[in-house]
Amino acid sequence: MSCGCKTSGDSAHNCGTKSANGCDNVDTCGNSYKLSVFDWLANVQNPTAEKCNIVEVRFKNDRKQFFKNVNGLPLHIGSIITVESSPGHDVGVVSLTGELVKVQMKKKNVPEESVLKVYRLANQKDIETWHEVRGKEDPTKIQARKIAQHLRLDMKITDVEYQGDGGKVTFYYTAESRVDFRQLIKEFAAAFRTKIDMKQIGFRQEAAKIGGIGSCGRELCCSTWLTDFRSVNTNAARYQQLSINPQKLAGQCGKLKCCLNYELDSYMDALRNFPPTSTTLDTEKGKAFCIKIDVFKRKMWFAYAEHPVAWYDLEIDDVHQMIAQNKKGEKCSPLEDMKAVSPETFAKSTDLIQESSLDRFEHKNRGKGRGRKPDNKKPDNRKRNEDAKGPRPNGKKQNADRRKKSEPRAEGQQAVKTQPRPAGEAGTRPNAQKKKHHPRKNTPKRDNNA
Repeated sequence: MSCGCKTSGDSAHNCGTKSANGCDNVDTCGNSYKLSVFDWLANVQNPTAEKCNIVEVRFKNDRKQFFKNVNGLPLHIGSIITVESSPGHDVGVVSLTGELVKVQMKKKNVPEESVLKVYRLANQKDIETWHEVRGKEDPTKIQARKIAQHLRLDMKITDVEYQGDGGKVTFYYTAESRVDFRQLIKEFAAAFRTKIDMKQIGFRQEAAKIGGIGSCGRELCCSTWLTDFRSVNTNAARYQQLSINPQKLAGQCGKLKCCLNYELDSYMDALRNFPPTSTTLDTEKGKAFCIKIDVFKRKMWFAYAEHPVAWYDLEIDDVHQMIAQNKKGEKCSPLEDMKAVSPETFAKSTDLIQESSLDRFEHKNRGKGRGRKPDNKKPDNRKRNEDAKGPRPNGKKQNADRRKKSEPRAEGQQAVKTQPRPAGEAGTRPNAQKKKHHPRKNTPKRDNNA
């Protein structure tokens, strides 16, 4: 039995019914669940005649176990089977078969002697009972949280899982301290009338069971492919020159992100050639201490103790030479000279996508021409206006009159009387406009001293 796409038995199966919400029958599809394993040995012929009779079976969320196929049933990925449990039996989906199961058992340190056995392929009654008890999980979780809150227990019930036959229910919870379950189990047994099993999980396991979207925009690693949770501390962020901000470094689980360890080894290899950050250089101008480092550019920034505002970037090879001089008892050259010898040059970046600069939407001279008329005073615009309208009338005559007024008059020379301009005549400039009359300007000013 499979998910309905009729190809879930193939190890290289890519479910054709997948959509944005996943496979419609995700409970039974062999390749549509979290933490799936790709069987890369499916098309490789087994060198021995004996085949591996152990299969990996998936239950709810990320819970997986190994079972032995003692009856030689034709099992493939996606088969719904009934397996041994304590008490009764459980129903699960085969997630992996073949020789790769031995590799997974070795990875998880599962001894072959402790493996339980497969009873049979699940019949219709087993599947109906399985789906019926799976439908009770959400109401049971809500009721269990109410009971725990009523008893004032410092715990959080994360998930509830019923056994395939309904004979046992497992409550997964998180708590920072020890919890007294004596009264809680009595309340649960009276409310649900089945065997109760309590399992404490960590905050990372809680995030793996619930799932979600990380700050990178992708699904959480712990709920898709990550199975081993390595310890993460703040030193991983310091080695990678990240700011120690708990809000940015913490994941959905409230702990440090697991992805901080992904590139840590590369940073550690690169930092082996760097001098320690506590290095102090004894120069002719005084002592200088390290401000910061750049792993990718292989540079270190130093500043004088007396003038810490000015920073000087140096290559790590130059820093090693200066440290060697200090060990000999010699003072090294000032930081300015080292900077002058090996100046930092930046290559001009090319626009690969053929776009203009980032400030293409900014107006550089936005505040200079506010409240002014069009550029009629510019030489180019004035030349265009003169070409279109002709030269200014009587321009030379007006200049001559101004010079005559400014020159001193000789003795006996009478002053030249200028005729008054008739009313309504336009100004000297052809572009001059008549000012509008504003009645507010003619109103008498108010005397504040009155």
